[in-house]
Amino acid sequence: MGRKAMGIIMRAKNTYTRGEAAMYLIGLAGQNMIYNIIAVGLYFYFQNVICLNAIALGWIMAIARVWDAINDPMMGTIVDKTKSKWGKCRPYLLFVPPVIMVITIATFLNGNYATAKLAGHGTAMVLITAWAALSYVLWGMSYTIGDIPLWGIIPRMTEDEGDRAKLISLARIVASIGASFIVVGIVPASQAANKMLGESDNAQKGFIIVAIISTVIASALFELAGLGTKERVPVSEETKSMKESFKLMWSCKPFRRILISGVLRSPMQLMMIVVITLFTYYYCDGDMMSMFTDPIKLRNLLIIAGGFFIGQFGIMGLFPYLIKKFDVKLLYNLSALAGIPTGIMFVIYKIAPYDLAQLKWVIIEGVLILLGGAGMGIVMVCQSMMISDCIDYEEYHNGFRPDGVFFSGQSFITKLSAGIATIISAYVYNAVGYTDVNIAKMNEAVAAGASFARDFEQYSSAMWFLLTVPPAIGMIIAVIPTLKYEISKSEHEKILAELIEKHNAEQ
Repeated sequence: MGRKAMGIIMRAKNTYTRGEAAMYLIGLAGQNMIYNIIAVGLYFYFQNVICLNAIALGWIMAIARVWDAINDPMMGTIVDKTKSKWGKCRPYLLFVPPVIMVITIATFLNGNYATAKLAGHGTAMVLITAWAALSYVLWGMSYTIGDIPLWGIIPRMTEDEGDRAKLISLARIVASIGASFIVVGIVPASQAANKMLGESDNAQKGFIIVAIISTVIASALFELAGLGTKERVPVSEETKSMKESFKLMWSCKPFRRILISGVLRSPMQLMMIVVITLFTYYYCDGDMMSMFTDPIKLRNLLIIAGGFFIGQFGIMGLFPYLIKKFDVKLLYNLSALAGIPTGIMFVIYKIAPYDLAQLKWVIIEGVLILLGGAGMGIVMVCQSMMISDCIDYEEYHNGFRPDGVFFSGQSFITKLSAGIATIISAYVYNAVGYTDVNIAKMNEAVAAGASFARDFEQYSSAMWFLLTVPPAIGMIIAVIPTLKYEISKSEHEKILAELIEKHNAEQ
């Protein structure tokens, strides 16, 4: 039987079912909900509710993320060494979600830093900051144990390139949808809970209640990824030591280019860090719930958020068709163009710093955000595709399949980038005085009718800068390393065909 025929048989046999794909995608949505409960919800909670010092907050999150980035390849090595009746990745997806649930909830069980500072309770401030740091570091470590196997299982579920591209595209769409529920909903839901409890908008109780409910639901969904999937690709008999795994990540040239590109793209993470705070204060006067009673505020949210989601999800939905016609390297490098509309948004802000809630400016912002969202969508899908291709590349050239180690690189990029972005935001916020007691005073002033855009222009300007300028620069320079990315479409098709034939012969 010829190679082509064997490939067809192998592809038909060694790929996931629709039911498995659905269970995986639901689990992935839950996992990304958990990530954004922390990345968006906890950041807002630390900064604007308990009002941690900006520099302290920046360094807590940065150090934790840098440690996570170092820890990720370690976890990747452990995954690649794992041999069980469930496979290489599934054991972690089955048993880790409950652990992540408990630690995620624990991060919100903190005191109020701003109140302690106003009352002169120095010991309480130290304890609050220490608990914030410890719980956040523990969360990052537990999340890593589930994150790397979750993405690493995709190239283990199928050897069909088309099915792999389809699942990665759907995974990115579903992950973004799951994240969006949290990004858009956690602050207004928490503020609504506070009002039901008779508290102020930024009181703690509502945030804690919403965080607990959201985390329990998200963790239950995450569990389905382990329950509903199956690993099909043969496991390499060879294993690597921790030292060999770190060396492998750097010695594989195409993978090294992806790592460097991801680090250069770090400022893009500022968009996630800043967007909820900016929208809450600039467009909703400090009360996200007000958009449900004010049609103008709701309109603005729908246009701006809608532009981003249409751009991001639209390009992700088209990706399985685009990848049939274009090289993944070309698509990835074209994402740099998204830096242009992102940078233009800051120019728009400088033209009309107080009036961006007017319809004409909101429409312009929506179009620019749509283009920027499309660029981000391309990056997210292409990065996962390229890492998956690098796994095949490494097995083809050196006989070892580093699913865990290489997908730890994706987590490495995300966490190190978040650490870098957090440090940038911390020093910019500190420079304009957006920190601890000043935030508490601003909350009181805005609640009393002050205009965030006019009365706190230095804060508004800092947020618009962080949201646009550094991310635009990061998008543009991030493609420099990948201009010479080694794995072309034709080269990968050749590699994959020979690997399928090899795996077929081994069975």
